[in-house]
Amino acid sequence: MTPFLKFVIGACGWLLGMAPALALALPVQLCPTQTAEAGTDGRVLGHLPYGQGAEADLLVAPPGFGIGGPCRLQRAAAVDLTRLLQAAAGVPGVAGTLRGVSCFRSIEYQRQVFCGQIGPGQRFASAAERARVVAPPAYSEHATGYTLDFAIRPSLDCPDVDACIIWHPAGRWLMAHAGEFGFELSFPAGNAQGVSWEPWHWRWVGTSAKAPGAAAARAIFARAAANYPAIPGLYLKPPRAVPTLPNPAFPLYFPRLPGM
Repeated sequence: MTPFLKFVIGACGWLLGMAPALALALPVQLCPTQTAEAGTDGRVLGHLPYGQGAEADLLVAPPGFGIGGPCRLQRAAAVDLTRLLQAAAGVPGVAGTLRGVSCFRSIEYQRQVFCGQIGPGQRFASAAERARVVAPPAYSEHATGYTLDFAIRPSLDCPDVDACIIWHPAGRWLMAHAGEFGFELSFPAGNAQGVSWEPWHWRWVGTSAKAPGAAAARAIFARAAANYPAIPGLYLKPPRAVPTLPNPAFPLYFPRLPGM
């Protein structure tokens, strides 16, 4: 076999091996004027892909919880949200202040939310800038029906979807107790996904793997849980740290024998 033929065969093999990665690197159309490349792990601008949950499986959260419209969630998530709100109602300073600014959002509605503020005269110049605070369409946890954004009412000096929620008694209560109702924080501070810290954004995965509906939710968020741990990490908890062995009380050396 000539060197040239070996080169051709090797090049063809390399191209075939790279085909999946090359396919993933193709541009993804996010908005009429905005595209982005998917990484080899399928992420776009830091966000993982998500399909849209069946709207027939959604329930409306308790009356008065949603802001600007009803808050719809997958059945199991809605049941645990009701339990969470009932528990919060008995806490001074928290009772009656938790609301839902955004729950289920269809992929098409997410496109409007994402693309509507990009361009000349808008808040964001590009999809890359917008993706730091809002997921692109087909890459948002909200489309699954298991995720919601909490808000505070009255909001005082803390606007919706802002990190200042953590300084409010209700925000601190969520951080301490949301896990008891199956919710975990998708994007903790300094998360490896590169998404901005969102202490208002919580996804439901159930209090345990055996909780009704938890298996379906955990399957959807399996990649996120494995690679980008949430808080409090209800699903696929990080491995337990092994403590460093204590220093020995005696020196670790062997006496030199004659002739050595």
